Amino acid sequence: MADHGPAIKDDDLYETLRDKGYSEEKAARIANAKANPDMHPSRKGGKQPPYEEWTKADLYARAQEIGIDGRSRMTKDALISALRDH
Repeated sequence: MADHGPAIKDDDLYETLRDKGYSEEKAARIANAKANPDMHPSRKGGKQPPYEEWTKADLYARAQEIGIDGRSRMTKDALISALRDH
């Protein structure tokens, strides 16, 4: 097991998630959330409607917040995919 320094709170879980194909960012978020007793990443999140119910403008704005490249050329379906894959 590699030590990922203080930025990763659960190195074992991080490595397991990376082996399953998760991105570095997503694996780090999940590993750190699981290590925090006040967070429950397996519970259903907030009350936002599914992306399919968002307008294209709202999807674009969210993609812009996250920094998804190529968003200006994406269709609504492509934006949804990009947001979910991020």
